[in-house]
Amino acid sequence: MNAESDHRRRADSSEQPPGGATAAGDGAPGGPVRGSRAPMFIQRSRALHISWQVGVFVVGLAVVVVGVILLPLPGPGWVVIFAGMAIWATEFVWAQLVLRWTKRKVTEAAQRALDPRVRRRNIILTVIAVVICAAALVAYVWKFGLVMPWKIGQ
Repeated sequence: MNAESDHRRRADSSEQPPGGATAAGDGAPGGPVRGSRAPMFIQRSRALHISWQVGVFVVGLAVVVVGVILLPLPGPGWVVIFAGMAIWATEFVWAQLVLRWTKRKVTEAAQRALDPRVRRRNIILTVIAVVICAAALVAYVWKFGLVMPWKIGQ
């Protein structure tokens, strides 16, 4: 190695955006930094860093549990679960990988849903389902009449 290549390496590393994250993936040069994003003063002390990771894990776990509880209830369950995963992804590589995979799959599904053939098929299936429901409702009213289940007149 000579001084010129050392200078070039420093110049290349100084061109990265703050935090080292870029649009590229897989931790290659120019890719996002994987692992802990804790402040440097926390990363310097092993005990402080471990307690930081435990805290991040507990907060992320609480958010994910709330999201799981919200799944059957009215509320943004999946959004809350992904928020918990994003909290975990600030500290753990496995969560960063899961979140990146999930984002990729959601993007692919959105692109497939916008395909004109898929949209046409979905519209046709929706119209058929609405027609069947309307026909069943008309048949029910025809056979039993429109009677309310409660007695308002009394």
